[in-house]
Amino acid sequence: MDGLETRELRYFVAVAEELHFGRAAERLKMAQPPLSRAVQQLERRLGVVLLSRDRRGVSLTTAGETMLVEARLALDAVDAAVRRTRRAASAQSALVLATKAGASHELLKELLDSYAARPGAVEIDVLLCEIGEQRRLLRDGRADVAIMHAPFDVMAGLDSAEILTEGQVAIVPASHPLARRSSLTMADVSDVPDLPIARWPRHDDTYPPGPGPEVHSQSQLAQLVALGRTLLVIPASSRAWQWPEHVAVPVLDAPPVTTLLAWPAGLRSPALAELVETAERWKEGDKAQL
Repeated sequence: MDGLETRELRYFVAVAEELHFGRAAERLKMAQPPLSRAVQQLERRLGVVLLSRDRRGVSLTTAGETMLVEARLALDAVDAAVRRTRRAASAQSALVLATKAGASHELLKELLDSYAARPGAVEIDVLLCEIGEQRRLLRDGRADVAIMHAPFDVMAGLDSAEILTEGQVAIVPASHPLARRSSLTMADVSDVPDLPIARWPRHDDTYPPGPGPEVHSQSQLAQLVALGRTLLVIPASSRAWQWPEHVAVPVLDAPPVTTLLAWPAGLRSPALAELVETAERWKEGDKAQL
């Protein structure tokens, strides 16, 4: 069998995500008949049925579910290759660093300032993203490196360097009784009927999601806490964004959080290597050599 074409993969992904040939055709800006023929041809070439079609509509077979995962990864890899190649061709190529809004800006600023002082440092463009989006930006090439947090962020397929390990604090409304406590435990913050823990869009099994509203951005979080609708438990350094309507209280038994520099496994350009070395020296406190 000849290798698959990216065009075929994009056609299949559109149909698999829409589960409707008409909507997929509109999304791809093409007519429906050639799209249907292309997907059928892909199934014949693979020798498997990817989509079940009946009067109720379109659904993915088990093979189709696998193909959707693999096709997305393949297309991300192609897009990443194009983006990174174009950046590398620039005489003054910058590193793109992704970080979620609300991560410690003080830590990041000190790290970037330390890197900028090194001979030959390139420009670093900071890309602010939603919670949990950094890995996707690395995978599809929109970012070269990202600030991520273990154990919350999925690190599969990434290399990383530790920057900081720290405890966590609960951000609670200043008017709530918990705000008057000098410290809290996870049991204290996990069982507050009128103030449920915010629910993150992505999570790790070591730290299950809370029962509260799902949040995607720092501004959304800040507003919901100020309104007394939720609380959140975050790394202590991330509290820099808190509003006057918030209070940060240490959570003594919360699992420690490690802030990391992360990048796609095996992809370490000279500029990125310099940034990683800066982060490692920063972690060791050897700022005289930065």
